[in-house]
Amino acid sequence: MENQETVAVLNDLLHISNDRIAGFEKVEGKVWESYPDIKGDYDKMITQSKIMKNELINLITEKGGTPEDSPSVAGSLHRTWIDIKNSFLVGDKVESTLENVAFGEKAAIEAYQQAIDSGHLYDKSLETVKEQLHNIKQSYAQFKKNGGL
Repeated sequence: MENQETVAVLNDLLHISNDRIAGFEKVEGKVWESYPDIKGDYDKMITQSKIMKNELINLITEKGGTPEDSPSVAGSLHRTWIDIKNSFLVGDKVESTLENVAFGEKAAIEAYQQAIDSGHLYDKSLETVKEQLHNIKQSYAQFKKNGGL
């Protein structure tokens, strides 16, 4: 039972990592024309998300689980809603895009904290998730400081 609960929490975080990657991939080049100073931080967030994804897959496998390596339904619906909203947006799509990145990062931070607080993560899994949360918070703060969010 303990492993099943741990695997379920880790799979939730894997979905979130996939949501982050899919969301990051939606950011268009014109954003970087307006905010060239944050491109490096953004690229770091993408790379970091891919590393985190692989770490989660390894943890799930080590616990005897099967990685659910896909974005979440909620994340997919959110990205579809963003696409629809942006298709009707008269104002600045760049600002809207960056606000959506901020929204997604805040949601990821909350989900990671909930996973830690759940009591279903132990030893290596708990340490890895805590480290990943720290990295998300750190990159989010840096991205925000540089004017991106």
